[in-house]
Amino acid sequence: MFDETITVRLNVNGSTVEARVEPRRHLIDFLREDLQIKGARVGCEHGVCGACTVRLNGEIVRGCLVLAVQADGAAVETIEGASDRGALKELQAAFHERNALQCGFCTAGMLLAAADLIERQPRANREEIRAFISGNYCRCTGYQAIVDAIEDVIEQRNAARQSAAGA
Repeated sequence: MFDETITVRLNVNGSTVEARVEPRRHLIDFLREDLQIKGARVGCEHGVCGACTVRLNGEIVRGCLVLAVQADGAAVETIEGASDRGALKELQAAFHERNALQCGFCTAGMLLAAADLIERQPRANREEIRAFISGNYCRCTGYQAIVDAIEDVIEQRNAARQSAAGA
């Protein structure tokens, strides 16, 4: 019998993982099924909804569009890893405060996208926030509370920067 798997080695949330995968296995399926890391979800499976968002070498990607073999040698960070290292603490608190999550299906992807936005555009306005997260679908909240939460974090960080600059 011919073995049609390939060995991949990657760093997932700070831990080295080595596994054999089928060449056609998507990264999101590898994370969820093989590694039991369930925060990112499988939604549309076409890269449209954003539920499967993870970081690959620091860039947010759709886990349903990346093959596990393409991630060989890369660093992958999921919502669990970002949350564990405290990178999402302010956003998570703001989402909770603003009731910006309901069913939770989109939340992992939405938080990673929001964190990426704040990193790239630390002074983003509401229109820019809406445009940036437009690739992440939420069927429950209508986005208003999500935009409010992201805007709150941006305003808090900008106020802290101004305070530090004035001190």
